[in-house]
Parts: sequence; structure tokens; C-alpha cells
Amino acid sequence: MPDIRLPDGSIRSYEKVVTVAEVAAGIGAGLARAALAGKVDGRLVDTSYLIARDADLAIVTERDAEGLEIIRHSTAHLLAYAVKELFPEAQVTIGPVIENGFYYDFAYKRPFTPEDLQAIEERMGELAKRDIPVSREVWERDDAVRFFLDQGEKYKAELIAAIPADQQVSLYREGDFIDLCRGPHVPSTGKLKVFKLMKVAGAYWRGDHRNEQLQRIYGTAWARKEDLDAYLHMLEEAEKRDHRRLGRQFDLFHMQDEAPGLVFWHPKGWAIWQEIEQYMRAVYRDNGYQEVRCPQILDKSLWEKSGHWEHYKDNMFTTASENRDYAVKPMNCPGHIQVFNADLRSYRELPLRYGEFGSCHRNEPAGALHGLMRVRGFVQDDGHIFCTEEQIESEVTAFNELVRKVYADFGFRDIAVKLALRPDGRVGSDEVWDKAEEALRGGLRASGLEWTELPGEGAFYGPKIEFHIKDAIGRSWQCGTMQVDFSMPGLLGAEYVAGNDERRTPVMLHRAILGSLERFIGILIENFAGALPLWLAPVQAVVLNISEKQADYAGEVAQKLHQAGFRAEPDLRNEKITYKIREHSLNRMPYQLVVGDREKADGLVAVRTRGGQDLGQMSVDELIGRLRNEVAARSGTA
Repeated sequence: MPDIRLPDGSIRSYEKVVTVAEVAAGIGAGLARAALAGKVDGRLVDTSYLIARDADLAIVTERDAEGLEIIRHSTAHLLAYAVKELFPEAQVTIGPVIENGFYYDFAYKRPFTPEDLQAIEERMGELAKRDIPVSREVWERDDAVRFFLDQGEKYKAELIAAIPADQQVSLYREGDFIDLCRGPHVPSTGKLKVFKLMKVAGAYWRGDHRNEQLQRIYGTAWARKEDLDAYLHMLEEAEKRDHRRLGRQFDLFHMQDEAPGLVFWHPKGWAIWQEIEQYMRAVYRDNGYQEVRCPQILDKSLWEKSGHWEHYKDNMFTTASENRDYAVKPMNCPGHIQVFNADLRSYRELPLRYGEFGSCHRNEPAGALHGLMRVRGFVQDDGHIFCTEEQIESEVTAFNELVRKVYADFGFRDIAVKLALRPDGRVGSDEVWDKAEEALRGGLRASGLEWTELPGEGAFYGPKIEFHIKDAIGRSWQCGTMQVDFSMPGLLGAEYVAGNDERRTPVMLHRAILGSLERFIGILIENFAGALPLWLAPVQAVVLNISEKQADYAGEVAQKLHQAGFRAEPDLRNEKITYKIREHSLNRMPYQLVVGDREKADGLVAVRTRGGQDLGQMSVDELIGRLRNEVAARSGTA
């Protein structure tokens, strides 16, 4: 009979087969009430799971990350249960867990309304209060197909029919509702106490726009009400910071239907762009990168050789001319290999580092586009390092240090590191991937960094380190990457001459710090709620005259600041000074410089910061010194 080892190392022996729930009850009544699932030999199972042999067991509660995921998964099923009770003709499809919540897709004869959503949420609350047991059943596949067809659930039947005939299927029952699911689930609906339905959106069956359109209900679920409240507050804050709204408010950029997924930059937005690009250009220069520029379109044959055509063609824009097929580049790496190949390279030249602000285009689905955060046309601070295997660790280590310094300059210091490993669709042998993944692990160890691993999330040509920055309201954004690629240089014929005069293929390191400049600017706008630090602000100072008599002096001050390298403008409108100050405060101007008769006579300016601090009068030269120090420190204004 089983000996069960618990996480603290203690062993409990049983004379008969025992469930996870029974083990939890034997440990304590409190744990029995809190138990959501079990982890048996590392595998998540229901509390009803029978343990018949020796095993390691951990009881999963709401305090565990797995517990929260189980709560969300079970709440998705609770949503489907409530929908079927209120709208029996609705058909259920799929309901996965997503970040911070879940969704469920339904087929129904009419759109769900906000009133429907409220009613569904209320019914979910009623079903939860009834504390209905949730149980797992195992059916033969064909029996399950017939059952769901008899219920009028053609989508669910189609999903089950795709399972091999010799496999059994797992169904979960709660009350009168039965759903297909691998599990595990909470033991009863009473465990689901903190949830909220968020919105309804359109979706396509199986994610294919050629299929029927469904309705997707999004929801969020948490273990504690305080966590839900914090999440809703974050969403409220995120809405205030939405870069699309602020982009219009501050006249930074716009997008329109004639160019879906592409950005029209206005002068103020382009000023931000230029500041970031010039900053990154200096980073290139100071860290041994040579800047290059490669064509936008390349012959289809090159993309076939690189592996992109096989693994990425659905995301590529194509064109043709004079009986030749071309593709618009979705990334810069094949072009950089052509620059490398333009001359015979020696091992003495390695590592050879190229950087490019390369304009790329990807055929993203229309439904995935989202302002600057998801576009079809973008520019990367893209770099590629050609090196030997022996140089990988030192290059990765140097990059790890550099990326954190750059993020700190932009105000981001909370950085998570993840390692994305081999995907199913990839080029290169397992041996090559083993070597590439271990090379990145070695670089991370040498940098003294901790990381989590993401199986299956690497690019088709190599694994990658991902750097995730956390913004002012706690959201995480993946920006920088470092990838080791043993495959593409060989596919495109890259070689160097080694010390023994042999021809060898270089290793290629793909790296970006900011990633897409469009997306990074969107992140910056939302992180700072539009109040960008002085060095990034599109207009750094505005000069306000009190009356017409100081107009010439205000213009002179603005010009002197401009000549000193600052983005300054005069505001000479015939408006009350209080009105102008209020307006520029709402526009989050870093510095407002007020000039009246006294300031004009004495060659001074009265200085106000973005936070409303009155710095009093100072000379223009004194102000220039202050601004230079602030820009050099890459700090913001109060």
C-alpha cells in the first residue's frame, strides 16, 4: 500500500488506496478545506485522484500559482455552465486560461448584450454558492461524440472527433453541465468566489477567419477579493494611460484604415523617435557595433535558403516584378549575413558586430493589431554578432550587462529574464539545439542572473533569452532578446578563415534591446502616462509671455534654448497667462518659462516645473545648465 512523501520530507503510510482529498484531511481540517488539487509526482490531479502506489504529493491551494490557474480554468467552465442555463440554445466551444483570467467562446443566434453579461455573472455567483460537486468522468471517444451531437453541441463534438478513436476522453460534470476537459478542476463550485466578467468580443472557430464567427466572453478570477480589486484598479489606470488616447491628446501619431497596422508619426512623436534612435546609435557605437543598411525586399530564393519561407511565409508580405518573386523583410538577419558574406572574413575580425535600424513588415492578423503595441510595419534596434563558439559566453555576458544599463536609462529597473527553448517547428538537429541552449544558460550563469525557462517558445532558428521589463503599474513587457543561431549562417553560406586556414561557419547571435521602436515608444508613453522624462519629451520647455510687450523676448529665449540643443517653443497667443499655464500643465510640459516686464528687463525667466514647483527667477544660462544636468542624468522633472 502507498507510502506518500510530502514536500517537507515526511512520509505517510496507508493500508489502502487513498485520494488526495483524504491525505489532505489526514493532515488537517484547514488543509482539507483549502485543497484545490494535488500534484502527484509532479503531475497536477484532482483531489479525487486515487493514489495506489508510493508517490510524492503536494496539496495545491489558492496560495500556489497552479492553484490560481485551476481557479481560473474552473471559472471558465462555471461561465459555460451559467450560459447554458440562461441560453440553452448557445453552443459551447473552448474556454482556456489566459493571463489574469480566462475566456470562453460561444455560438449563439444573437450578440450577447451588457445586460446578458450581468445576468451570466449573477448566475455564476448563484451556482458557486450552491457548492456543486465537480467530478471527472472517462468516456469512450465515440460515445462522447454521440452525446454532444445529441445535445446539439456540434463544435464540442468536432473537437472530440479529432481525438484518435482508440483514446478515451476526459469529461467534467457539475450539476447538469458536462464539458470536455483534461482537468484538473476544483472539487466543487464553492471554491470559486472571486471573479468578474469583463467584455464580449468576436472570435473565429479554431482561430481561422474562414470559419464561423463566435462570441468570446472574457473574465478574470482571483483567489482573494483584494487581488481582484487591485487588478481592476490596474485596468482603470491602464485605460487612463492608453497610448492611443495619449498619442492623440499630445499630437504624437495617428493610424488610419488606409494603412492598417502602420503609423503616421507627427512632429512631436517623431522627436521622441529620433531621441531614442540617436541614443541607441550611441549605444551601438560605444559597444563595438558597425551600423549597416540592407534592402527592404529580397528575392524569395534567399528566404527559402534561410528557412523563413518554410517557417514564416504566412507572416510575410510578398511582391513580384519581371517574373521574379520577392518578399518584404520581416526581420533583418538574412541581410546582415549578406554583408558578412561580401568579403572573406578572418577569425581575427571576430566578433563582428552589425547593427541596423531596419524597417520590417509582418502580415499580422487584423484582429491582433493594437496601436503601437502590435503593428505591421516596425523598426528594430536590431543587431547581429558573428563570432566563434568560444566567444559566445563573453558576448552574451556583455549583452546582459548592456541591456540592463539601457533599461535603467529609460527608467526600468525591474527586469525578469526568461529562456525560450526549442519549438516544434525548427531548423537544425537536436544536438545543435542542445549546444545553443546550453550556451545561453552559460551566459546567464556568468552574468549571475536568475531565469525561468519557456519550453517551445524559441524562434525556429534558435533559442533566445528574453528580457521582460515591468512598468509603473506592474505590467510586464517583453522587449530585449538574445538568440544563439548555429543554423542560418550555414544555410546562407557564411564562412570565415580559422587560424589553421580552414573554412568555418560562424555562430550568429541575434540581439535587440528595445525590440520594436514603435512598441517601445508605446510602452514609454503608458509607463510615464505621457509625462516623459526631460531627455525624451518632444517639447522640453515652453516660453510664455504675459503680454504682447514681451513677445520678442519670449522668442529670443526660445531661440537661445533651441541653439543650446533643447526642444523649446514660444507660446505667444493672446491669452491670459493663467490659461496658458493651465493648458501646458495638462499637456505635461516639463518646464514652463514665464516672462513679464521684469524678466525681460533683467534678462531672466520665471521657471515652473511639470509638477507645479515654482523655481523662481533665473538667467537663461543658469536654466540651460540645469537642463543639461537633467538630460545627462536621464531623469525626469517633478
